[in-house]
Amino acid sequence: MITIGVIFLPSEDAEASRNTKTALSGKIRLGEQAGNGPSSEDSDNDIKTKGNAYPIPLAFRTPEPPSADEIARNTQESGSLDLNGNLDLNGSLDLNESALTQVAATPVVAEPEEERETSEDFTVRSGDTLAALFKRAGLSARDVYEITQLPKAKKNLLKILPGEEISIVKDDAGQLKRVVYHLDPISTLKICKDDKGYSEEIIKKTVESRTKFASATISSNFWNAGVGAGLTPNQIMQLATIFGWDIDFALDLRQGDNFAILFEEEYADGEFLRNGNILAAEFYNQGDRYTAVRYKDGNYYSDEGRSMRKAFLRSPVDFKYVSSSFNPRRLHPVTGQVKAHRGVDYVAAVGTPIKAAGKGRVIKSGYNQYNGNYVFIKHNETYTTKYLHLKKRKVKQGQTVKQGQIIGTLGSTGRVTGAHLHYEFIVNGVHRNPRTVKLPQSLPIDRKEKSSFLALSKQLMAKLEQNKQVQLASQ
Repeated sequence: MITIGVIFLPSEDAEASRNTKTALSGKIRLGEQAGNGPSSEDSDNDIKTKGNAYPIPLAFRTPEPPSADEIARNTQESGSLDLNGNLDLNGSLDLNESALTQVAATPVVAEPEEERETSEDFTVRSGDTLAALFKRAGLSARDVYEITQLPKAKKNLLKILPGEEISIVKDDAGQLKRVVYHLDPISTLKICKDDKGYSEEIIKKTVESRTKFASATISSNFWNAGVGAGLTPNQIMQLATIFGWDIDFALDLRQGDNFAILFEEEYADGEFLRNGNILAAEFYNQGDRYTAVRYKDGNYYSDEGRSMRKAFLRSPVDFKYVSSSFNPRRLHPVTGQVKAHRGVDYVAAVGTPIKAAGKGRVIKSGYNQYNGNYVFIKHNETYTTKYLHLKKRKVKQGQTVKQGQIIGTLGSTGRVTGAHLHYEFIVNGVHRNPRTVKLPQSLPIDRKEKSSFLALSKQLMAKLEQNKQVQLASQ
């Protein structure tokens, strides 16, 4: 008898299904592959049917994070994971459960919102007090009282002037936070309020000095030349004062005369603040060269160290022109008779300041019908100066004055035909022409300072000349 055996081969679909289940089961039970055996309890990712457990495909499972032990076991043979979850076959794992817990548990802290503040500027009005301004700003009388107890605030805020500005800063609730008051272009008073009370400080800007060059040639008059060179009125007058002992700026200047100067400009935190001192200057007048260098004592000397300051000013007023010169045989403009004019008449605007020509003592300060308001100054046993027809006198008899001190203002009092200053210069009791009299010299630079001064003078005059050459080349 012949027996025939039939062998049934599984279909391709069945084989594929079984291989898939085997592979999935192997991937799920990583512990078994490591030789640890099956779990004592069925996995939540297995389907229990009649006591048998079948693995659920990965796509339908509830994902759970692996424990640190599982990660360590699974990477001993196959590599390590980096912090981004990527497998590194050649590396090693250096993670522990506390590290994972720390990374997972690190909270994200939101930054607190910044407190909002509002700032408003208040302009001091005519008749304003600090209390009135604070009331307008919505602050209380208590705020005024507490702020004025601060030393710096009491000294400065109680003297506020119309036109000044005070900045008031408040929080969202309308409570005062800061008061800012600019004392001057450099200094600012800042008052702050917090939970501890009030505090104050004066903040000062950093001031920087820069050197600037200017030059001009006179074509019409000195004033216009100075303005054309970019100088301010104060700088023009300062330059005239420096050379005022040697040059009569009303009568001696000629077309073609020229000057060049180095001066300071001051900047506060990079912003222009003001013009400073003239450091060095050169003036050509009718072919003669005059120089001036400022030294650390605040005085000006020639480039060789001779004092620019004489014992007397050449003219005691900044005038427009001379209406009448020194003339022993002049016809009087009022009486028409020959009467010696023993001084010089300087014409300027009414109210122009009159300066003492030199240091001395006021021996007369009064009024009469001929001189009007007048002042006489005795400088020593040799020299006396007289000032007539003043609008106002600003010194009293017996008072000591310095050179350049304001002793009155120009006017038209007494027997005159127009506003002017009549100025007389008397030497040993004899009237001399103020415009031509030889003025006594002041002392030169001290011998101990001369070498230091000459080094400074050489440096500044070289810089002045260099700037002149650069300007000439650019024209």
